Amino acid sequence: MSDLHLLQYQFDVQGYLVIENALNTNEVAALNRLLDKQQLPAPGQTQRFGRAPDGPGFLEWGQPFCDLLDHHRIMPILRFRLGDCFRLDRIYGMYMRDGMGRGKLHADYGATSPTTGAQQGEYVPFRDDQIYNGFVVVTWCLTDTGPGKGGFCCIPGSHKSNYKLPQQISEAPENAANVIIPEAPAGSAILFTESLTHGTAAWEAQHDRRALLYKYCVSHVAWTAKRVQPPSNAELTPRQQILFRDPGDPYRHFPSLFEDQVAA
Repeated sequence: MSDLHLLQYQFDVQGYLVIENALNTNEVAALNRLLDKQQLPAPGQTQRFGRAPDGPGFLEWGQPFCDLLDHHRIMPILRFRLGDCFRLDRIYGMYMRDGMGRGKLHADYGATSPTTGAQQGEYVPFRDDQIYNGFVVVTWCLTDTGPGKGGFCCIPGSHKSNYKLPQQISEAPENAANVIIPEAPAGSAILFTESLTHGTAAWEAQHDRRALLYKYCVSHVAWTAKRVQPPSNAELTPRQQILFRDPGDPYRHFPSLFEDQVAA
């Protein structure tokens, strides 16, 4: 429990976590072999593959992709971020080759979000000391990423900022001291809140970048009206099946993922 308390504190302060060795070398190799079979086109204008909602996306490509849905290394962390009732909202993969440029720094919630000016409803009581964002991303690194290579980048602690991202940082994040590229060897899982200002650093490594992104949210919210669909050719556990449910009020219309009867 003490380890979880440490992770909870680090996630709260940083807005992200890197869990190294979440997958062993055999698991990473198996996932990469399945990706090789897809004969994906060379990354160019787009860096994404196997995306969903609206279908099963890359989950249709083999059981190992489904095994990541509720992997034992991420579920305790998702629980203290999202509670007992959460669902899978979106998935996609990312791949890059040497020389590909960076993506834009962004945050989907908070001061930098494009929805900042939207009129918000009121809650009773007002939850001044509560976290309002209910989206967490798990990025599974299938190749080494980090400084000198590229990949996931972010501004640690920016999920708590009350000010929009300054233009100087947005236009040249590679020159900003507070933008970092955390070290994440192959087999690592990077978890981060969508309120964190994050992006993709230019890829400078000789090997290709390969990453799988699983995006989870609290049970009663959704990003879009479309849904990720369960794959037709995989064996899903009862708990994994819950992750594909439509949005619903926790406990009342959406069951806990941590009850004994649905535990993996």
